[in-house]
Amino acid sequence: MQKYLPEPFIFAIILTFVAILVAIPVCDQSLAEVVTNWGSGVWNLLGFSMQMALVLVTGATLAAAPFIKKGISKLASLPKTPAGAIALVTAISAVACWLNWGFGLIVGAIFAKEIAKKLKGVDYRLLIASAYSGFVVWHAGISGSIPLKMASDVDELVKDTSGVITSVIPISHTILDPHNIIMVVLITVALVAINAAMHPKGDNIVTIDPVLLKEDEEIKPEKATTPAMKLEYSRLLSILLALLGFAFLIISLFIKKKAFDLGSVILLFLFLGIVLHKTPIAYVRAFGKSVSGAAGILLQFPFYAGIMGIITGVGASGICLGTVVSQAFINISTSTTYPIYTFLCAAILNMFVPSGGGHWAIQAPIMFAAGEALNVDHGLTGMAIAWGDAWTNLIQPFWALPALAIAKLNAKDIMGFCLIDLVVSGIIIIGGLLIWAI
Repeated sequence: MQKYLPEPFIFAIILTFVAILVAIPVCDQSLAEVVTNWGSGVWNLLGFSMQMALVLVTGATLAAAPFIKKGISKLASLPKTPAGAIALVTAISAVACWLNWGFGLIVGAIFAKEIAKKLKGVDYRLLIASAYSGFVVWHAGISGSIPLKMASDVDELVKDTSGVITSVIPISHTILDPHNIIMVVLITVALVAINAAMHPKGDNIVTIDPVLLKEDEEIKPEKATTPAMKLEYSRLLSILLALLGFAFLIISLFIKKKAFDLGSVILLFLFLGIVLHKTPIAYVRAFGKSVSGAAGILLQFPFYAGIMGIITGVGASGICLGTVVSQAFINISTSTTYPIYTFLCAAILNMFVPSGGGHWAIQAPIMFAAGEALNVDHGLTGMAIAWGDAWTNLIQPFWALPALAIAKLNAKDIMGFCLIDLVVSGIIIIGGLLIWAI
């Protein structure tokens, strides 16, 4: 990994040209047609990109709240051995990512960095890799974009699946299905064990320069001397705003019975952050610091949207690359093996389109129709896509960018460890999907 893995943006550029070179012969498209599909797709994920950026930034801002940071500092004092530190970081990361992927990515990295300050002899690369490894369960959690989309607007669901699904699929059939919960628990336990076992010994341990662990000094509250400053430092204003937000969520989720979708997740973490930062100006400053973590998303998402344009676009031949890949897996599937091949198909596509929304756009019209023909439960099909999308994130550096920015490391520093996690988690996921299908 140190030798061959480039910077994530370079990785996106390489994938773009690979997609172009594959689409031309496989889809019988001209270079002009492929380039047109690429350019037409670049801005197709702007709305989703904004949602992803907000999930990340609101999660990061919440993790930076004094109450949360104090809790992290206390937890970081618990482990007394390197293996124990690695195990704890992995467990905390997996649980946090299951609750909210943006929050989990950030709190895991912050927690790992805090442990590095307190515990000598722990390998810093593995600490950050362990913090990132928990991300593999995010799409099986309550901020998973595909299961939440399946539980949302029925009209959109009918449109996205070309009329195959005509009613919402509740999260009790996806995220909270016992099969899915068991898979999440087994993967978390396995990652805790394997990451702890991977800790280097002797001279192979790589620690971190304490200078890199220093944090920016917090700005102390000023004495409010003007009406404007009194508003900026008003706790009452923050509380009233948060109450407004929580009231909306309660009405929406419990009275109007709307789905707990991605927008709900963002609002929940937004208003929790506002309360825990106490004053509006404190939240504004923390939010501003967190925005830098979304830089990779903002830069790279248009390029991955362009790749999605190549994969979903058609030319005069009428052939779509995404359909060709998906159909290849469908052709060799049975009702029992279909979820596994759906998972593998999503895993391959995720290397080119690391986006749950992108996977949904590519696979929803195809995979649900094939799954229905094979009598496979729609919830299982959706979760197979979700697991495939999350699985190869372990070796797709795109989503590691925020954690790496906090840790001040490169993707190549952690991906060797993540490759081992990929193999271990893949075995559990395939086994779990097989049992779920039976």
